Amino acid sequence: MNARMYAWNVLDRVMNHGAYASLVMREKNDLSPLDQGLASEIIYGSLRSWMWLQYQWQDLAAKTKPKTAVLLSMSVYQLLKMERVPAYAVINDAVAMANPYEKKFVNAVLRQVQRRGELPVDETDELKKAAIETSHPLWILKLWEAHYGKSTALSIAQADQQPAAVYGRWNTLHEGWQTAAADPKVKAIEDDCFQYDGILASSPLFQKGFCVIQDRTSQRVVRMLDARSGMEVLDACAAPGTKTQQIACAMNNQGRITAFDLYPGRVQLINALMKQTGVNIVEASVHDASVAADGMYDRILLDVPCSGLGDLAHKPEIRYHLKPENLDQLIDVQQKILNAQALRLKEGGRFVYSTCTLDQKENAAQIRCFLQEHPQFSLCEEHTWFPQDLHGSGFYGALVERVHF
Repeated sequence: MNARMYAWNVLDRVMNHGAYASLVMREKNDLSPLDQGLASEIIYGSLRSWMWLQYQWQDLAAKTKPKTAVLLSMSVYQLLKMERVPAYAVINDAVAMANPYEKKFVNAVLRQVQRRGELPVDETDELKKAAIETSHPLWILKLWEAHYGKSTALSIAQADQQPAAVYGRWNTLHEGWQTAAADPKVKAIEDDCFQYDGILASSPLFQKGFCVIQDRTSQRVVRMLDARSGMEVLDACAAPGTKTQQIACAMNNQGRITAFDLYPGRVQLINALMKQTGVNIVEASVHDASVAADGMYDRILLDVPCSGLGDLAHKPEIRYHLKPENLDQLIDVQQKILNAQALRLKEGGRFVYSTCTLDQKENAAQIRCFLQEHPQFSLCEEHTWFPQDLHGSGFYGALVERVHF
C-alpha cells in the first residue's frame, strides 16, 4: 500500500463512515516515514479544505459514488494545493486506484481540473463564500457570527485552516527538565510551555518523559485552577490525563488527585501517563461525572465533553461530523456534570469549568445558568481564547469560587 492508497482508505473511513483521522492513523501500517508524511499531508490538508475541494470538481460530475468522490477530492487537493507533487503522478495513481468501470471518468475529471486550475468561488454573500473557501458548514459560521460577530467568525475560520501548532509542556517533576530546556531546538513560549524545532513526539525530550504534548490554551485552563501542594483535587473528566499531570506538577506531586473517566480503557491511559511522568498522587477510576459521588475538594477541574468547535485545526473532520442537534445533547450532559460535581467543592474552594469549543451556549451561558441556580457560588474570572489569538486551540475557561454553604 502506497501513501495515496492509504490516504484514500483513511479519508473514506472519516468522510463516509464517521471515523476520526487521528484514531485511524494510530492503527498499525507499513508505510515508510516518507510515505507517512505524504499521507498525513494529503489526509489533513484534504480535510481542512473538503468543501472547497468538492466545489472544484462537482460541476464536472453530476453523480459520483461516495468513495470515488473521496478519491477525486484528495486528488484535487494534490493538484491544486501541493506544489511539489507532479500532476501526472497524482492523476496516474488516482486512475490506477479507481474502480475499473470508473477509470475513464476519474481521468477525465482530474484532467479537466488540471487544465482550468483553481475555480473561484462564485458567491456574493460574504458568509456563504467564506463557508466554501474555508470549508466550514454555514451553520457553524452563523453560530459564531451570532455569538462573536462576523469579523471574529471569519477570523476563526481562517485560523482553522492553518496546520495545527504543536506545543510541549515541561514535566517539572522530572529532575532533568531544566537541562532539557537548554536544547537549542526549544523555543520558550510562556511559563512551562514551549515549541520544538522538529517532531516533538519523536524527540528524546518527549520519549524520556521531560515533557508532555499539550496545547497552549489547554495549559492556560489548568493554570486558572491554581492547585497547590497538599490540596485535595478532583479532575472529573480526566482522560487521557494531560491536564491531570499538569495539576500534579503544580502541586509538586504532594496531596491527592482523584481522576474520573467513563471508560476503563481511558482510565488506563491516565494511569499510564502518570507512571511515565513520575506522578504518584493520582487515584484514577471509572466513574460517570454526571453522577454525584462522595468526597469534598479544594479544587475541581470540569473539562467537560463538548462540541470541539475550538479544535478544528487539530481535528478538522469535527466540522463535517457535527450537527446542530448534537449541541443540545451536549449541553444537557454539561449541566448534569456541573450540578453533580461542583457541589463537592469545599467552602472557599474553586472549580474551573472548561471546554475546547467556541459556542457560548456550552460556555458562558452554562456558567450563568449554574450561578443563577446556586447563589453560594461566585464567578471569579472567565476567558475565551480564540485560535487566531495564540495559534492554539479555541478554549473557554471559567473560574468559580464557593463562597458559602
